[in-house]
Amino acid sequence: MSIQTADKTGFKPKAIVKKLLSSLPERSRVVLESRFGLGNSSERVTLEAIGKRYAITRERVRQIENHALAALKKSPGFTSAEAAFGELERIIDGLGGIVCEDDLLNFMTKDKSMQNHIYFLLVLGDPFKFRKEDDETNRCWFVDAELAGKVENALKTLYGGLSDEDLIPEGEMIDRFLKELQNINDKHRNNEVLRRWLSISKNIGKNPLGEWGQASSQNVRTKGVRDFAYLAVKKHGSPLHFREVATLIEKMFARKAHVATTHNELIKDPRFVLVGRGMYALREWGYTEGVVRDVVREVLRKNGPMTKDQIITHVLKERHVKPGTIVVNLQNQKYFKRGKDGKFSLVK
Repeated sequence: MSIQTADKTGFKPKAIVKKLLSSLPERSRVVLESRFGLGNSSERVTLEAIGKRYAITRERVRQIENHALAALKKSPGFTSAEAAFGELERIIDGLGGIVCEDDLLNFMTKDKSMQNHIYFLLVLGDPFKFRKEDDETNRCWFVDAELAGKVENALKTLYGGLSDEDLIPEGEMIDRFLKELQNINDKHRNNEVLRRWLSISKNIGKNPLGEWGQASSQNVRTKGVRDFAYLAVKKHGSPLHFREVATLIEKMFARKAHVATTHNELIKDPRFVLVGRGMYALREWGYTEGVVRDVVREVLRKNGPMTKDQIITHVLKERHVKPGTIVVNLQNQKYFKRGKDGKFSLVK
């Protein structure tokens, strides 16, 4: 069986790695094959498991691994692999100069075994540097340290300017990101590269509607029905009955949403306000919480004495009810009184 090339390269990673490993003593070769998943199994083996196999400590396995990598860099096979290293460097540069490890490997091939061989070449090759994964950043590879630093700093500044409620269309998010990036090459000023750079940050994320914000925000991480309901109602732009919300979730996100479950989640979620019989709106739209009487009181508190028609007009902007319901509430003399001029005001 022939040794295949990676999907996006012109070289054969497995053939190159096989030639490199052939120069090592057997134990060193087996340790590297096990650690990087280069053998018959694509699963990477832990230091502890290898140590048990050879009755040595984890630290000794680590020493063997590091010594073997150093030996390979001095071997004739390393020199012959320079063309492959150059091709990998070109690919990383084409992807933006700094790219998440998963994005890079998945771009090159979907084959897990092939990915392991490419990863091994990345670890071994001199042009490639990696950024360790931490609480803020995904593990990524780069070939230009200065560019990598600019991207990381821009991501931190971008995140610092986001509030928990922010949901930003992708075009606007990319524009904001570009403003934080100084003196980058024109070849990197395209949406594909900028989206790839955004994915480096663990603090910034995108919801199913393609809107960006803080990755920890309910508006972005969409873990349950209530989060999908919020996005559905927000996208619709006006109050909806809970049955309509359930239908819209299924239509927009291809996600099963039971009507009763959806209604229960809308009731419990403080982002929603009940504005009519089964009708819900977003609190952020300025709707007042409470029954019709509470809305009437808030309208009069803000505007002073008003006629019946003026009150009805204002309340109907807040609640999906019949005008008669509003009139009935105005008759409650405990809360409202009608002056000689026909205008209603609050009872003090």
